[in-house]
Amino acid sequence: MDSNRQQKVGKLFQEELAEAFRKWAVEFYPGNLISVTEVKVSPDLGVAKIYLSIFPNDKKDDILKEIITQTPTFRGILSRGASKQMRITPELIFKLDNTLDEIDKIDRALQGKGNNPIL
Repeated sequence: MDSNRQQKVGKLFQEELAEAFRKWAVEFYPGNLISVTEVKVSPDLGVAKIYLSIFPNDKKDDILKEIITQTPTFRGILSRGASKQMRITPELIFKLDNTLDEIDKIDRALQGKGNNPIL
């Protein structure tokens, strides 16, 4: 269970990064939508895991690789945005949020369109 401080910092990071990704996607990947679905911050506030949802799915691996290479840029953006609340900007770890893919698989299976061996 996350502490109040972890939740507040996670929410702050989510808001700051969502805006940064919106601008970045328009410039480098027009037509793609990158959203920050969740931010989990370690108890010592030294590491933040950022879960991203990328739409459409056809370029998500390439976009995630580019985001990982641009981590110092996003960390700088985050440090400027959260400088009044944080002394140190945490290490950022970006991960794909596959929740929408799983929902789609389940939905397709329920409709009989998936690779369901029972039907």
